[in-house]
Amino acid sequence: MDMEISFSGGKKVNAEYKGFTIKTDQPPDYGGDGSAPEPFDLLWAAIGTCMGSNVVSFCQQRKIPTENIRLIQRMKRNADTKMVTQVDIEIQLPSDFPEKYRDAVVRAAEFCSVKKHLSQPPVFSIITSDASGESI
Repeated sequence: MDMEISFSGGKKVNAEYKGFTIKTDQPPDYGGDGSAPEPFDLLWAAIGTCMGSNVVSFCQQRKIPTENIRLIQRMKRNADTKMVTQVDIEIQLPSDFPEKYRDAVVRAAEFCSVKKHLSQPPVFSIITSDASGESI
């Protein structure tokens, strides 16, 4: 499972993965053009969209319409370290959402694999190599 990261000028950094190009940039305050999300933003978007995908699947399996369902994600930061210390997810359900599924839809969101990976983070190994892939 390889992902290739490339640079496309300025502060733009792209990831090529599964035939998609995922573009990132930095905001003007940090020397970028603000032409794409910051890499850090993609981390939080991955969590919200993963939970959203689980909610969609849950509803589709039960033939519950999803057009009026929204997830609102709020991140709280430590004022000193600027690190995110809490992520709150609010699942906004329409008034006609079946009462019997309200707790279950929360459990479906909690099955998010991105959240699971953050709970048990992988080990990172960073090396250098030449263009042929030989370690240097």
